[in-house]
Amino acid sequence: MTEKITEELILKQLSTVMDPELNRDLVSLGMIKEIQINGQNVKFTIELTTPACPLRSRIEADARKAISSLPGIGSVEIKMAARVQQSQQLKDNLELNIKNIIAVSSGKGGVGKTTVAVNLAIALAQTGASVGIMDADIYGPNIPTMMGITTLPTPRDNKLVPAEAYNVKLISIGFLVKEGQPLIWRGPLLNSTIRQFLTDVDWGDLDYLVVDLPPGTGDVQLSLSQHIPITCGIIVTMPQKVSLDDATRGIEMFKKLKIPIAGVIENMGAMQLPDGTFLNVFGEGGGEAMANTYGLPFLARIPLNPDIRINSDAGTPIIVSQPDSQATGIFSSIACEVASFISQQNTK
Repeated sequence: MTEKITEELILKQLSTVMDPELNRDLVSLGMIKEIQINGQNVKFTIELTTPACPLRSRIEADARKAISSLPGIGSVEIKMAARVQQSQQLKDNLELNIKNIIAVSSGKGGVGKTTVAVNLAIALAQTGASVGIMDADIYGPNIPTMMGITTLPTPRDNKLVPAEAYNVKLISIGFLVKEGQPLIWRGPLLNSTIRQFLTDVDWGDLDYLVVDLPPGTGDVQLSLSQHIPITCGIIVTMPQKVSLDDATRGIEMFKKLKIPIAGVIENMGAMQLPDGTFLNVFGEGGGEAMANTYGLPFLARIPLNPDIRINSDAGTPIIVSQPDSQATGIFSSIACEVASFISQQNTK
């Protein structure tokens, strides 16, 4: 006799399906929603912890297989959804509707940190997440240029309204000072600005806020870590030794501040020449070796590509202007890896 299809039976079957990244079953993770049973036909929703889940299709296939194995089962309809979880530290300590904060750091300038931050933010937004980017590089605010935005909207209710481009909200000191004006600021003023960018900006609800830190390990980094719990940090470096030496200081800074590190990105790797050969302008493999030394994930090696610079200068990041390019694929992969790391952090 065929067993009656009940919600209890459905949950029992789905408790055998694991999220491969979180290493827990879908039921204990609270991912199964809206179970509907009509005779032998079943319909339910799987709510993932991020829309950027790289194993989305595998999880759906495993769940369908588990339910379809029930004797006498009819049709199985699965809706895939996502709801980004908020880090516990932000939930406890910050009166903002921001679920996770990603700090992008480098030990020195000129390694492409801002380019990574911008393309990462857009890549996360392209998955369907709600994303903002805060330009905390007070002395070199380049994000408005890279995002193709020159002004902020009119303030509302005594708060700054972030600009928006490519479905990413953004704020930068570059919007608030005259072009070419130098910023000769001491620590207290830097601290005040960072605090205002968090509390005096109407960010709305964000799944991820990407923070582009200035190079080094100075006042801005300390101020940011003191005012908000950062969910994770990312280290951007180049293969050459001088960049690696500085990047290790960024790693040590994150460790000292007890900020989990999602991984290391090696930028400006081997450049492909017109004849198909490769030129290692800045060396090769240093970032990966550094990640291995510290036991950190190595997120990606981004090749040196003039198109990345050209599109950044034009305000059309490569992930938007060349969606089928190798670089776009790399940035999209980085976004999935970072989102996965955050999900794992938030479900510990």
